[in-house]
Amino acid sequence: MQVLVHGGAGGVPNEPEPRQAVLERAADAGSERSDPVDAVEAAVSILESSPRFNAGVGSAVQSDGEIRTDAGIMTDDRAVGAVCSMPNVEHALAVARVVMEETPHGFVSGEHAVALADRYGIETGVDLWSDRTRDRWGDLECPANDGAPGDELEWIRDRYGRADPDGRRNDGRAGDLDHDTVGAVALDGDGLAAATSTGGRWLALAGRVGDVPQVGCGFYCSPAAAVSATGAGEDIARVTLSRRVASHAEGGLEAQAAADLAIEEFAELTGSTAGVIVLDARGNAGLAFNSQAMQTARATRST
Repeated sequence: MQVLVHGGAGGVPNEPEPRQAVLERAADAGSERSDPVDAVEAAVSILESSPRFNAGVGSAVQSDGEIRTDAGIMTDDRAVGAVCSMPNVEHALAVARVVMEETPHGFVSGEHAVALADRYGIETGVDLWSDRTRDRWGDLECPANDGAPGDELEWIRDRYGRADPDGRRNDGRAGDLDHDTVGAVALDGDGLAAATSTGGRWLALAGRVGDVPQVGCGFYCSPAAAVSATGAGEDIARVTLSRRVASHAEGGLEAQAAADLAIEEFAELTGSTAGVIVLDARGNAGLAFNSQAMQTARATRST
């Protein structure tokens, strides 16, 4: 089993070593499984349980002060499952897998996705706040949330996606974004799987859904390649970034070349930042990003 994981593409993290250790542990856990779907779920589950990433515990906070999680999973036979806007669900990817394997649907949202999680024994009612998100949210002068989207929209207009409560980057310049979405791709020699999980982006309008649970955007898998993407979600969705990587692999490019070309195209089309990881059916791995940093880990084990 070969597993490649990522912890998001964005600014340089303040504590890269502990984050890298979690990524290594996630990749190792995935490589111990004998099935690609089990592998990506095992890997992503560890990342969802770490407050160092923007998924599960420690997810981003939306404009109404709520945390909602999204995820998507897909296999090389194009079986797919996705969920979005789930409050208090740590393991969003597990719910996406339920959608893929237990329902006739591809996408379930909100309270109905939470109810589905309950039915299949996935824990709900989880406190997803971390010390990091509590501190950042507490530093904001948040207006009373009365459910009026217009008021919230005006408040978040200059705050959406900013990495710090004051909307500034670590180097003091305005404009850095939270891109700590997590994902995994796996290959067992016979099959491929791709998965991505997120807590969204900092101070998105309540109810916002980004690229992660959208097929072909935050994740995609075909017989040629498995892909997980991370970065500026609206821009990733505009160009269906993960599908673009897989398409290049389907056209004959190896994984690294497919990833490089897709990120180059993404930058030209959007002027934004993103990153991708990919495993192709021939066992080649690739990763590419145009942000300041993107941490990944890879593990391979005979099964």
